[in-house]
Amino acid sequence: MKITILAVGKMKEKFFADAVTEYRKRLSRYCKLEMIEVADERTPEHASGHEEDLIRAREGERLRKYIKEGAYVISLAIQGRQASSEEFSEKIESLGVQGESHIIFIIGGSIGIDRGILQESRELLSFSKMTFPHQLMRVVLLEQIYRGFRIMKGEPYHK
Repeated sequence: MKITILAVGKMKEKFFADAVTEYRKRLSRYCKLEMIEVADERTPEHASGHEEDLIRAREGERLRKYIKEGAYVISLAIQGRQASSEEFSEKIESLGVQGESHIIFIIGGSIGIDRGILQESRELLSFSKMTFPHQLMRVVLLEQIYRGFRIMKGEPYHK
């Protein structure tokens, strides 16, 4: 199975980058992992709703270039469905059983994901009603994917 993490913005903090590197290494025995970053737009401090829509649309255009036809797209969005680690693991496993060989997880920028991409996604997934920095969200997502594969394989993991 191939998993792509498609994210807006660069990894700037070394400690986040180190965590991503560690989970990439751990996941290499379970799946082919691809990490793609697209540039984020600078958001003015008091941007209007219209300005934010335009920013999300520009970021969305950059994301769209990497969304492969036939991939199962899951966007991380606060309004998405929440799942336990076990349910998340079951979802990844069931996608594989159904013949979905490529899952793309999309992580938006500081003001979220373009409405069009959200509508085109097969699923919206939320890790919390809270907002997290996109760099931290990559680490959390990778950890849950890793945990999901461990659960799937019946291997021990920390609860």
